[in-house]
Amino acid sequence: MKVYDVNLTGPSASESGRAQETQKADRDSNSRPATANSSGDRVELSGTMARISRAVSSYSTDRASKVQALAQQYQSGNYRPDSVQTSQGMVAEALGGGTT
Repeated sequence: MKVYDVNLTGPSASESGRAQETQKADRDSNSRPATANSSGDRVELSGTMARISRAVSSYSTDRASKVQALAQQYQSGNYRPDSVQTSQGMVAEALGGGTT
């Protein structure tokens, strides 16, 4: 069955205007500094986000170097995977126990 509905191909003029208003409101609210509300609650993510960013960057760098070392071993014919350790890791991950 084919459905021919012109409204499915894109936003109407009124929807487009609302989307632009929403985006403008988002930009305006993002430019305001974070302040405490009347109850005194406050959220600060900059320190946490910086630590997460460093951890992800470190993980990416370590992983890239490990992959490069494995690629070199494989290309030189020296890569010898341990099938027992690989199968144990696969089973442990499938059972939700993580890797061994």
